Amino acid sequence: MIPTPPVSGFGGYALAALVTLAVTALVVLMHYRGLEGLARRYSGRRHPRHRSAMLVIIFALLGLHVLEIACYGVAYWGLDQLPGIGLARGAVDISLFDGVYLSAMAYSTVSFGDISPDGALRVMAGMEAIAGLMLIAWSASFTYLEMARLWQDRGGPE
Repeated sequence: MIPTPPVSGFGGYALAALVTLAVTALVVLMHYRGLEGLARRYSGRRHPRHRSAMLVIIFALLGLHVLEIACYGVAYWGLDQLPGIGLARGAVDISLFDGVYLSAMAYSTVSFGDISPDGALRVMAGMEAIAGLMLIAWSASFTYLEMARLWQDRGGPE
């Protein structure tokens, strides 16, 4: 492992903020493209199994959220490797899985349990909670609109 100089104080928070902005931009763009692809695939389609399309949409959205959580998780893990940035309390040496777990807790706004952010990592956790809330709401709105469109002529699920 290459030794890195400690990044502390304002520099650590600035680096955490830049990484947070980059990851947030990436996940919002991924979410937009994912919803765009689903809308393009299913809009205007009427076929005998149109209601089963909702299952595909739900599983695709779940996969999209897991991928977004993983993006933040990799960022937590990477930032935690730098001395002075902060650490994930509750883990002596944060693993990639710990980073993804921490990300899932922040993204879903469940809160923090046995692993929680400290120092500059709190910048990412706060922004991820806001982004996760918005992206989950966006998915819920999309799901509602697609369900209303796909089920409008048939009177509900079969």
